[in-house]
Amino acid sequence: MSGSGKTAAVVIGRNEGARLADSLRSVQQAGLPLVYVDSGSVDGSVALAQELGTRVVKLDPARPFSAARARNEGLAEARQVVSDLEYVLFLDGDCVLDGSFPAAAAESLDEDGDIAIVVGHLSERSPDASIYNRLCAIEWRSPAGRIDDFAALGGIMLARVSAVRQVGGFNEQVIAGEDSELGVRLRLAGHAVVKIDKPMAVHDAEIRRFSQWWRRAVRGGHALAQRHSLNGGSELQDCRREYRSTLFWGLIVPLAVVLLLLPTRGLSLLLLGGYFVLGYRVFRHYRKTGLSAGDALLAARFILYSKFANMLGVIQFWLNRQRGKFQIIEYK
Repeated sequence: MSGSGKTAAVVIGRNEGARLADSLRSVQQAGLPLVYVDSGSVDGSVALAQELGTRVVKLDPARPFSAARARNEGLAEARQVVSDLEYVLFLDGDCVLDGSFPAAAAESLDEDGDIAIVVGHLSERSPDASIYNRLCAIEWRSPAGRIDDFAALGGIMLARVSAVRQVGGFNEQVIAGEDSELGVRLRLAGHAVVKIDKPMAVHDAEIRRFSQWWRRAVRGGHALAQRHSLNGGSELQDCRREYRSTLFWGLIVPLAVVLLLLPTRGLSLLLLGGYFVLGYRVFRHYRKTGLSAGDALLAARFILYSKFANMLGVIQFWLNRQRGKFQIIEYK
């Protein structure tokens, strides 16, 4: 495999259960040196990883857990395993790696020194198990090519170690969206992030309840607010549009309806029609991408719901920033 002698994998997890075994085995089958980083699991994940012969890093609970911290510490350990480490594969413990991806991604990095990160197509393991899994499957859809919208960059990737270290690694204060935030900083440093037209991994969302989806959406709102605070003022204007949209639909419109209800004798309720217009625009967008009418309608409906959940996440970010303390938001 191109670059295989200088490539290692870092898998991160927290209470992933049996899915972790599948994830670790998929990396082992790809022939990569492997480090597993555990964030305080209580389900036997550490013992499972050790039984599979995996090198394990257990994060010290004295400091807040985050995916960013886990990846940084995993990379530091991987550099001890492979002294001349050039590329690192980051994988989440609820994902199974496609064995062909590391070679294809390494080839892209070999050919173009400006590329810092390569990703591929992510698919959902059981998209029909629940509407929430289906929503995840829709979320993973994006075209191959250079990535400019960093919401399309997730934590599964093959990265150039020198580039990641150049920008200081993952920001450990970012408790969600840390992968996208890293992509923004890499772009600002002159690097490229690319999606190749190859399968990368299979994800297992296992979201069966609305409450899980809602908490995940709150987490997403926290992520976009934090990313906006960090890089919204940069030339890439990261999350500026999403942040303003969340404030408008999740806060300003509802407040206007309520505050103007008596002065307008109920006419302010007409403002709620804006949500139907927004929903239709989202539906039309997804239909243009080739999504079926049923899936486009599902996505549009939950985009509307997400405006309110995202707004709660934005408020939570504001409160966390005031306290100067950020802790992970778990949804499963």
